[in-house]
Parts: sequence; structure tokens; C-alpha cells
Amino acid sequence: MPNLKDIKSRIGSVQNTKKITKAMKMVAAAKVKKAENTVKASRPFSDELLLLFRKMLGRVGEYSTTGLKVERGIENYPVLLTKREIKSEGLLVITSNKGLAGAYNANIIKTALKRVKENSEKGIHTVIYPVGQKAISGLKNKQGNFELKEGYLAVANDPTAIGAGLISEDIANDFVAGKIDKIEIITTHFNNMMSYNIVNWHVLPIDVEKADIHELEPTMEFDPSANGVLQQLVPMFITNSIYQALLEANASELASRMTAMSAASNNAEEMITTLTIDYNKARQAAITQELVEIVSGASAI
Repeated sequence: MPNLKDIKSRIGSVQNTKKITKAMKMVAAAKVKKAENTVKASRPFSDELLLLFRKMLGRVGEYSTTGLKVERGIENYPVLLTKREIKSEGLLVITSNKGLAGAYNANIIKTALKRVKENSEKGIHTVIYPVGQKAISGLKNKQGNFELKEGYLAVANDPTAIGAGLISEDIANDFVAGKIDKIEIITTHFNNMMSYNIVNWHVLPIDVEKADIHELEPTMEFDPSANGVLQQLVPMFITNSIYQALLEANASELASRMTAMSAASNNAEEMITTLTIDYNKARQAAITQELVEIVSGASAI
């Protein structure tokens, strides 16, 4: 016969767990709406920036380094636009700092490790730039032909353009220095509150199709020069790509956590119902046993 005290203790424990999961669901629900509005509001800007960048490439033609002053790697746009033989690839893997988001982080890490394996089979070394504590802890002890760089933690929970700019400068410096020949982002694309897709975004070298003659403006003037404007536009384009990826990942992670905590709360409720039935059955059995003992005793007397 089940122990009444143990069942009652389990019911109390599950009830406490339900309170936690329900609170986490409410917190995620409050945050995900803001994240959804932010990511949807940023997409038109990204689309317009891409169109402007395509027009610039179509108008400038050949890239000239004449009079080009480069103080940082991200300003050396001719190199950032140049393709070369791929011997090493950089992966910016975006996860969250916290768990309890279902299979969100695990799926991203699994995708990154799959890419590492594919690169290794091709003889390509992989350098991983982890965003979020889950990427660091999930990849730290994994075996494979990859190098794990120092992680970025702050931007995982609070995506900002400044944080994206710091990441873009780091990867641009490594690309210009020849430490990596290609960089991609492994992130998620936010669809809605219930779904997201894991995607790979190409970052460097910048591979954007030039606008054709029909898309170009009749007149386009540059100040101080076309190359000078392009030198400012390339860092903005790279930073915005990373910023957009961070926003998409943040919204997806919050939606995944809200869904996971909702499912956990429902499961806890079902478990409480089942345990309550077991408790009532055990209690009824105990009462019946006591009545049988009393009746048996009375009959014996």
C-alpha cells in the first residue's frame, strides 16, 4: 500500500514546481511580446540596408584602396569583400545564457557540431565564436576539429547594436588577419510564438549580388567619395547582420521557453491530479482496513 505521507509530500513538491514553471512562463510571455515587436520592426531596416548596399556595389564598380585609411580590420572593406580559398571557417553560434527552454539550445549546438564534422571531413578547421553560456558549456568538452573562442554573454540576453559591433570587429579582425577565411552565423529565425527555424547566415566574405542597371538610381552622388561611403557602409552592414541574428535568436529563445514552461505547468497539473487520486485511493484503503480491524475485533469479543 502506498505511503500516505510520501504521496502527500510528492503532491506538495509538484505543486511548488508548478508555481515556478508558471511564473517562468509568465515572465517569458511578458518578454517575448517585446522581443517579437523588436525583431519585426528591425527587419524592414535590414532589407533596406541590403538594397542600399547592393546599389552601392553596383555603382562603385571596382574597389580602390587609393587614399583609403584603415585603422581597424572592419574598415578594410576590400579584404572583407574578397573571396579566398577556405582553409578555416568561423561559426558564430548564438544560444542563451539560461536553460529551461526546451530543446532550443541543444538543437543549435547539435547543428554547430554537425557543421564542424562536415568541415573536418573536407579538411577545414573550424573556429567557433560562442554567444551565450549554453554554447560555451555545451561545446567546451566536445571532441572535434574546432577551436572555441572566448564567449559573448551580455548580448545573449540583451541584444544591442553596441554588442553586435564588438562581435563584428572581432571576427573582422580575424578575417583580415587571415585566421579564418569564411564566417557564418548559426542562429534561429523567429516565425511566431510557436515556431522557429535554425538557419545559417553567411557573413564574411560579404557575398551580396550587385544591383543591376534597372535597380540603380538615375543619379547617385557620394561625399567624400564612393569608396569612403562604402568603407562606412560595410561595417554597418556586417554589424546589422549580427544584430539582426541576435534579435531573432532572443525572440525564438523566449518563445521556446514560454512553450516549454507552459508544457511543464500542464504536466505538473496532470501529475497532481494523478497523485491526488492515488492519495484518495490509499486513504480509502487505510480507512477500510481500519474498519475491517474494528469489526473483526468486535466479532472476536
